[in-house]
Amino acid sequence: MKEEVKILAFDRYEVGLIVNALNEMRNNRIALNEDTTFIDEVLTRVIDTPFKKRHLRIFECR
Repeated sequence: MKEEVKILAFDRYEVGLIVNALNEMRNNRIALNEDTTFIDEVLTRVIDTPFKKRHLRIFECR
């Protein structure tokens, strides 16, 4: 069976928000002496994902 994958587009502000949320979750789990392996993997993937420039088309309404 194929694994489903979702592709999302975020700007730099949104990526920063996600990184901060994951880091806070990681810190909470460390404080509780719980495993952070999965959070570490996701956090690393978010941080290491390169940005791709998009051209925005602006349409003028008349």
